[in-house]
Amino acid sequence: MEKRVIETRKGPTPAGPYSVATALGNLVFVSGLGAVRPETREIVRDSLEAEVRQTLTNLATILEEAGTSLDNVLKVTIYLADLDDWSRMNEVYKEFFPVAPPARACVQAGLLFDTRIEVDAIAYLP
Repeated sequence: MEKRVIETRKGPTPAGPYSVATALGNLVFVSGLGAVRPETREIVRDSLEAEVRQTLTNLATILEEAGTSLDNVLKVTIYLADLDDWSRMNEVYKEFFPVAPPARACVQAGLLFDTRIEVDAIAYLP
């Protein structure tokens, strides 16, 4: 098996020396993503809900470009700047994973660029 680097034309590009996602065999590993509008590279700061929605939209876009989708996500890790935002984040999260959601961890973390959420994920290629 050979590692494949996933490059995105529609999603956010990496802010450093890393790949937005890599694939090995039938697994796709998506790097930490935030609420960046791909067109402008600006961070969405309208509300926590808007940040969550943009972050998960970015995840969906990258997965699609890798040849998979949110339906095939096995594991998600969510990093919140403030765990008091957990319930509000969950309300938006349910829109993206309404049935049979993946395994998940959620932790409080200091996040770059003063964002409130970051997400990474592992999915499989069908």
